[in-house]
Amino acid sequence: MDSSTLPAAFLPPVNRSMKVLDRSFFRKTVLLAAASVSDAKQISEVRKAIVKSDGAPLPKFLRDDPDQPGTKCLLLHPRLKQDDPSTWSTALRTLSESGLVKVRNYKLELGYDDWTMHSILEAIIPEMLDDEQELPTGFAQVGHVAHLNLRSQYLPYKYLIGQVLMDKNPQIQTVINKTLDVGTESVFRTFPYEVLAGEDNLDVTVSESGCEFQFNFGKVYWNSRLGTEHGRIIDKFSEGEAVCDVMAGVGPFAVPAGKRNIFVHANDLNPDSFAGLQAAIKRNKVGDFVSPSCEDGRAFIRKSAELLQSKSRSVAVKPKLKISRNSSSAEKQAIQKKIEEGTKLLREPKSFDHYVMNLPATAIEFLDAFKGLLQGREAEFSPHTERHLPLIHVHLFQAKHTTIPEEHDGVLLRLAEHLGHDLSPAYKRGEVELFDVRLVAPNKRMYCATFRLPAAVAFADTPPS
Repeated sequence: MDSSTLPAAFLPPVNRSMKVLDRSFFRKTVLLAAASVSDAKQISEVRKAIVKSDGAPLPKFLRDDPDQPGTKCLLLHPRLKQDDPSTWSTALRTLSESGLVKVRNYKLELGYDDWTMHSILEAIIPEMLDDEQELPTGFAQVGHVAHLNLRSQYLPYKYLIGQVLMDKNPQIQTVINKTLDVGTESVFRTFPYEVLAGEDNLDVTVSESGCEFQFNFGKVYWNSRLGTEHGRIIDKFSEGEAVCDVMAGVGPFAVPAGKRNIFVHANDLNPDSFAGLQAAIKRNKVGDFVSPSCEDGRAFIRKSAELLQSKSRSVAVKPKLKISRNSSSAEKQAIQKKIEEGTKLLREPKSFDHYVMNLPATAIEFLDAFKGLLQGREAEFSPHTERHLPLIHVHLFQAKHTTIPEEHDGVLLRLAEHLGHDLSPAYKRGEVELFDVRLVAPNKRMYCATFRLPAAVAFADTPPS
């Protein structure tokens, strides 16, 4: 039950000085009137009539009649009194007079399990904080771990909050609170934390885009709120294309892309992310398409121009047709023939079609590594051939401005600074996409800039050092 929708009679007991969670404190008996319905066939009609005239006091207000086995009671709104028919609605009086219901007293026993997390916290958090209407009931979930980022005013109550959160979300086994911002103590986007409830066990299993990942949440970066963004970028890839995932983490872009028969070279500097990436490649059976590495992102970009020249792959892709054990020999032969006829050979391109740079705090600073990356290879690309220069997908943080155009101008200015090339003309032609991923703080947005690597940068005279 959520306090915001309940009559006052059903609110939980209040104890704003509670230091250690006492679940027994929330036991409560509420005296109500109830409409006892002896004919089970009439319950639906009686319920509709009562709800229409009086409203339902509880989300689930159909209970067993304690005095008459097999009979159901419809709990009535607290304003209706069993011994005062003047409080009854016309509908209830009509039902009573017809004999369809008998109005009786009912003792409703409530306890800790009957209220939501928000209702319990509202009853134990001091009013001066409660009045701010910012109770910390929201959290990010990664596997069995709930991740909070508590504001300073709630820290004295952090263990209460953690325990209530875990109680009210059975799938949660560990509740942690971030003690410093992501990346404050580590270049790997990890963060220090404290355990508020449950075991200190951050070895999690998560599923995204039809793939399964296992990793230690305390040692790698993972943000469950970015699942939609991962899918949005992957949808830009086509079967048989080659993708360079520069800051791959445990593979939320690379592994699902591999499932779609896309060639990916995935890299991350964090050894724990690299181990998780290797495990995800094996677990999801995408080893034919996804190759992992563990090195500096700038170095990885600079070597990428030659990577496919020496390690280009070919994979035979068979159509997904199953041969049943019960199929006849002729049916099996027919299906096998379809498989053979439908098998296609995918050859990895000699250059990348996409670069993904998902490190929003600093990825934009790596754009200078593209200068001169493809020097001397002009003849391989448009207008000499049908092959285009790669698309760059770079995530970045941008200060929030009053208007979107101001924000876009800020992004374009920073892109020009690090790329060494002004993308504003291409933006005006609709060739640069600045996608607003999400608001990460009151004054900060996360963007993804997608643009084709300019020929002036790719073929620059000065190669990357």
